[in-house]
This record gives sequence, structure tokens and C-alpha cells, in this order.
Amino acid sequence: MGIYGYYLLLGAIALISMMVSGKLKSKFAYYSKVHLRNGMSGAEIAEKMLADHGIYDVKVISTTGSLTDHYNPANKTVNLSEAVYNQRNAAAAAVAAHECGHAVQHAQAYEWLGLRSKLVPIVSATSGMSQWLVFGGFILGAASQSGIGYPIAIVGLVFMALATVFSFITLPVEYDASNRALAWLNNKHMVTQQEYEGAEDALKWAARTYVVAAIGAVAQLVYWALQVFGGRRS
Repeated sequence: MGIYGYYLLLGAIALISMMVSGKLKSKFAYYSKVHLRNGMSGAEIAEKMLADHGIYDVKVISTTGSLTDHYNPANKTVNLSEAVYNQRNAAAAAVAAHECGHAVQHAQAYEWLGLRSKLVPIVSATSGMSQWLVFGGFILGAASQSGIGYPIAIVGLVFMALATVFSFITLPVEYDASNRALAWLNNKHMVTQQEYEGAEDALKWAARTYVVAAIGAVAQLVYWALQVFGGRRS
């Protein structure tokens, strides 16, 4: 696969990512119109789920932006976007419960979350450099006869591999958080059947964005590995 094949690969992944992201946004917009019968806001849903799991050292706070919801294990905060924090609908309930699912994972020392947390600082520092190192290795290899370009490209591949591993470790973390959220919503009778189905569908599409990201990461890693090792053999 040459450079044109690489750009075709990137284009295909980007297209699929845009389609899934667009579907996710449309799902959340749709389920934002399914108002909760219990009248609870996303913040109230989150606080109750935490309390039901005996978690009292995690704060639920509002954050700016859209779909910026996340759990921060460093300062033990469930960060909900303004729409989720204040709204009283199936989409808000799904997101709030999902993020609290991560807090429950943290409290119960869920191993995959622990592993992902350990990789966060490493991947944050290395992922942005990976392709540049591979490119730089190719350039140095072509311009110099010293052979220094090859080990530099290998370092870039190692960094890229770490980002790929991180993407795949994220999958069980996200799916488990959704499963915890849905189980709690159902077992505690927090939502009606219609509301539950909406929450389940919304979280299903949210999870698919992580699947696409993981596939994209492994595809790029395989491509560049073939270029580096194939070029070495030639």
C-alpha cells in the first residue's frame, strides 16, 4: 500500500467516524426529547447513583461544551456538560449514569480503568510525536547512510503501538461503564421502559465511536509498520 492507499485508508476511517459521530448526535438530540417521568436532572441522577453505591467523595460538577462529559479519577469529579447537568430526559440520564459508572469502577478498583489511567500520561506525551518520528526516520534514512533513521522510525512505531493499545483498553472500560449505568437505571426503577430503551440506544452509539477509533488506530499502526519493516527489507 503506497501513500495514496494510506490517504484512502485515512479518508475511509474519517468518513466512518463522521457517520458514527453524526448518528450519535442525532440519537442524543432525539432522546433529549424523551422527558423523564421522575423529573430528575442529569445532576440528580448522578448524585443518586453515586449515593446508591456508597460513594460520597466524588463531586458532580457542570462543565462547558457539548458531549464533554467525563469522569476525572485524579480529582474524583463527574463532569457533566451543561445540557446533561440541567436537563431531565433519557439522554441526560444515560450520560450521567455512564459517567458515574466510571466512578463506580474507580471505587471498586476495576482493573481495566486502573490500567488505562496509568497509560494516560504516557500516551498523552507520546501519541503526538509518533507519526513525526516515523516520518523523520524515513527522511533521515533517505538522506543519510548511517542507518540512524530506522531506529527513530521504530521509536515512532512503539509510541503509535502504545496509543493503539490504549484505544483497545478503552473499549472494556466504556462498555462496562455503560452496562453498570443501564443495570442501575433498570434495577432502581429510575426510568420507564421507553426511557430505558432510549438510554440504551444512546449509549450503544456512544460506544461505537470508541470502536471506530480503535479500528482506525490499529489500521494506521499496521500501515506504518509495513512501511518501516518493508522498507528495511528492501
